[in-house]
Amino acid sequence: MITKNQIIEALQKVREKSPLVHNITNYVVMNNTANALLAIGASPVMAHAINEVEDMVGIASALVINMGTLSDKWVEAMILAGKKATENSTPVIFDPVGVGATEYRNKVAKQIIEKCKPNIIRGNASEIMALYNTNVKTKGVDSTLSSNAALDSAKLLAKSTNSIVVISGEIDYITDGVKVVTIGNGDVIMAKVTGMGCTATAMCGAFAGTIDNLFNATASAMAIMGIAGEIAAKQSKGPGTMQTNFLDTLYNLKDTDITNMFRYE
Repeated sequence: MITKNQIIEALQKVREKSPLVHNITNYVVMNNTANALLAIGASPVMAHAINEVEDMVGIASALVINMGTLSDKWVEAMILAGKKATENSTPVIFDPVGVGATEYRNKVAKQIIEKCKPNIIRGNASEIMALYNTNVKTKGVDSTLSSNAALDSAKLLAKSTNSIVVISGEIDYITDGVKVVTIGNGDVIMAKVTGMGCTATAMCGAFAGTIDNLFNATASAMAIMGIAGEIAAKQSKGPGTMQTNFLDTLYNLKDTDITNMFRYE
């Protein structure tokens, strides 16, 4: 179980250490993801060239692999970086965006899991179910299922890959196959802002690159995402202002916000 004090300490460590998070992510979210990492106190780098990914991951605290906008060259870069990160014992965080939508995505996701051996996998309910069972179909990046419906698949996926699996949604679930932490923070408007899920994955990278206990790191990252989203939503008129307010909230998040707002089971 994660406590409020552990989340507060994790956030302080991220801000103190400013971990370098190497992102091989998609075109749609690069700016959002980089700004969110900066706002929380991390240092982002977006590098996907085959010529440099191994060198870049060699100096990074964590590697985030996001398959939102795929191409063969990017897949090659992801696998090169993932293998190098594994050799270096650098945490690998994988976001299987849209897995289940096409055979190509299913094939790439399988390659990444087999060759990069991610420590943390984060997706929505449909993606997590499709990742465990390729017969499950998804609707692009949108989940067609509740996060609760995917919990059994998440546990089995965690056990089979020896990873921590996150199902994000109205309720977030974090599991290592045995333990389960349930986080109830967030707001429905977060789903209307492009890349919030991808941002959550990058945040997991920032915390995993700082905190040795990867389960607590992951739970802390998801709690921070939810709390910041909840605060920002109250100040926002719609998705546009939500995006700006979310970044400002991450930057200004206080210990008392975590103490007063964190909801879990």
